[in-house]
Amino acid sequence: MPDQIRPQPGILDIALYEGGAGHVAGLSDAIKLSSNENPFGASEKAKDAFLRSVHKLHRYPNTDHSGLRQAIGEVHGLDPARIICGVGSDEIIHFLCQAYAGPGDEVVFTEHGFLMYRISTMAAGATPVEVRERERVTDVDAVLAACGPRTRLVFIANPNNPTGTMIGLSEIERLADGLPPQAILVLDGAYAEYVAGYDGGAWLATTRPNVVMTRTFSKIYGLGGLRIGWGYGPKPIIDVMNRIRGPFNLSTTQLEVAEAAVRDQDWVDRCRADNTRLRAWLAEALAEKGVPSDTSTANFILARFADEVEAAACDTWLQSQGLIVRRVTGYKLPNCLRITVGDEASCRRVAHAIGQFKALAKPRPEPETGLPEGGTVQGGAESGAA
Repeated sequence: MPDQIRPQPGILDIALYEGGAGHVAGLSDAIKLSSNENPFGASEKAKDAFLRSVHKLHRYPNTDHSGLRQAIGEVHGLDPARIICGVGSDEIIHFLCQAYAGPGDEVVFTEHGFLMYRISTMAAGATPVEVRERERVTDVDAVLAACGPRTRLVFIANPNNPTGTMIGLSEIERLADGLPPQAILVLDGAYAEYVAGYDGGAWLATTRPNVVMTRTFSKIYGLGGLRIGWGYGPKPIIDVMNRIRGPFNLSTTQLEVAEAAVRDQDWVDRCRADNTRLRAWLAEALAEKGVPSDTSTANFILARFADEVEAAACDTWLQSQGLIVRRVTGYKLPNCLRITVGDEASCRRVAHAIGQFKALAKPRPEPETGLPEGGTVQGGAESGAA
């Protein structure tokens, strides 16, 4: 490539995002627990909408997403005019960085936050500012201390990925009220539906001029393969993002399936209940085997091991047993494995496999020789040597 053809500054400094692995070499039936997917899939109503959509594949989709925005508004009690839809919540994050951050600006997020915050920040030419967490929980005081006159965006995932922890509404309010006047607080609610009674920040995004909420259909709705997300916030901010949104960024299939999915809240309630039950069981089962985790409010467990060596060894063992989990070294958690809460059979299988790993890794006592300390066995072999 000629030297004169160069990308914008900072682009080549971006580390490529790596999703959770989907297969193990030599195994065709491995269980994937690496991407926080809903093990129960999409609702039957969503599947029916998908099948019906094939009759419209030759037509361009609606450019304003009015049907989906209206459905989201009705279900969540929100103003459809303040909703924007995108290719996953990732695209909403990208819109925000593209529209509000650039060279000379700063974007703040926590040390274990979603990797796309950094990527979208650098793609916009802005400077990422990473803030320490307090034992894997967002520290509002630390976030506020990191903000200044150059801060344009603050991203907080609540519940957070990959830690599974979250902060309460009073702390979120304190953060929103304490930001510099030019900064926008972005509440990433990708896992909000897994918390009963939590609105993902919708009330704050309704009442505050500086708060935007993002959501996704990829998790509890079981539509990760279709890539659909949405954002909600002050009308002026939504209007700005719509000016840079592609007119046909979502297909007819995406729009119609998402609309059917969001209207089927019975399915969401069932998936939430099953996840809550199995998450508690898995966390307790792992703790009994000497693998602790923080209280998770999402659909995964962040299992903590003694060090990076043990975490890597356990990951290798799990793969050999046909179980795929997520190494989170890229999230600065090298001693941890993120394990999606699967169906009951998957949870029992991964707990059993980790129990096997811990048992096999347990130090074995030295064999007794009957010799005094430092003695040798006839024939020259040292005591305990093997």
